Amino acid sequence: MEGDSGNSGAEAARDWKQTLKARLGVVASQEPKRTDQELKDNEMDLFTKYYVEWRGDKKKNNLSYRSIPRFYYRNLWFLLDKHQTPPLIGEEAMINYENFLEVKEKAGQKCKQFFAAKIFAKLLNNDPYGRISIMQFFNYVMRKVWLHQTRIGLSLYDVAGQGYLRESDLENYILELIPTLPQLDGLEKSFYSFYVCTAVRKFFFFLDPLRTGKIKIQDILACSFLDDLLELRDEELSKESQESNWFSAPSALRVYGQYLNLDKDHNGMLSEEELSRYGTGTLTGVFLDRVFQECLTYDGEMDYKTYLDFVLALENRKEPAALQYIFKLLDMENKGYLNVFSLNFFFRAIQEQMKLHGQEPVSFQDVKDEIFDMVKPKDPYKITLQDLISSGQGDTVSSILIDLNGFWTYENREVLVANDNDGNADLDDS
Repeated sequence: MEGDSGNSGAEAARDWKQTLKARLGVVASQEPKRTDQELKDNEMDLFTKYYVEWRGDKKKNNLSYRSIPRFYYRNLWFLLDKHQTPPLIGEEAMINYENFLEVKEKAGQKCKQFFAAKIFAKLLNNDPYGRISIMQFFNYVMRKVWLHQTRIGLSLYDVAGQGYLRESDLENYILELIPTLPQLDGLEKSFYSFYVCTAVRKFFFFLDPLRTGKIKIQDILACSFLDDLLELRDEELSKESQESNWFSAPSALRVYGQYLNLDKDHNGMLSEEELSRYGTGTLTGVFLDRVFQECLTYDGEMDYKTYLDFVLALENRKEPAALQYIFKLLDMENKGYLNVFSLNFFFRAIQEQMKLHGQEPVSFQDVKDEIFDMVKPKDPYKITLQDLISSGQGDTVSSILIDLNGFWTYENREVLVANDNDGNADLDDS
């Protein structure tokens, strides 16, 4: 029966499966006789193509599954589909526990570990018939298998065999991954070393806060960075996704391009004066002094790796690792907390910048009270790193203290919100 534009998601699901079967039939009839292996390969390619098209909203995860054995892809999916439990409600095909156990018996030994009662219970989601979504279970299994395979792949680079990767190990892993990522096809080989450095730095900045020089493979698998990296397997990744993905070619070229633009004397390093033009050029001199006092430099200049830490901290100010980086710079006396003196020390530089721009300086007393009201520290006179993180206001507080533009945005937040609302109203009227 032909469907119209009002086809449900369930009908769409049937459509892609029928398309797959029909396509397989056409291929078999039109092409010269091929070996069993070639037929299986073709079936797998078609399955992946139509499955990815149908589940477009999950494309990132599906692309990660391309390296998973066809056993999981084909047999498991069709067994689950064959044993779905009616009635069909909405778009999702469902399966009850009885049919779930039936699939377990037919799926084979490799799959049995996934058919546990606790996994079924975990995926239950208020279905009146006590069923789970076939798609959710399928994606759960794919994710587990992918994690297992990725763990094995990463372990091959664990030279010490202790469950950790050193910086050089992860560099080798990512360097050998580049040719498998279509989104990086356009990268010049001369840029590979800078790309690898850019990619590896994100892992180490966020996963090695104590700067031990090694990361647990378990932590690499638990974070979302590998998903972002493997998203680059998608040949049709949107421009927005590329721009927001640290590992994409445009993002890596943007960061490196900024570094080159700041390096006015072209010596491959950044002086404090050169770094002062970073972003909107409104970071205070006092803050930049602290950056060069605390961070690794060479004859008073910053290399690309140190610059990457700086960028990751300032671009991710809501994240604990970024706040830890900034807090260390603000905690001048290394006391483990910020007091009124340290807040005043940094805010004076903001007041001086305001004078230079012809603005009336804001009272420190007012700003100090607002900061303590925002953070609500356990000790009313001291703000710890944990206080900043727990408050959810660490990004705002750090912006107020280190960046004139950040302080101005905070001071004018109500006006900016009102302007946004007016702009939206104008759009609605039009």
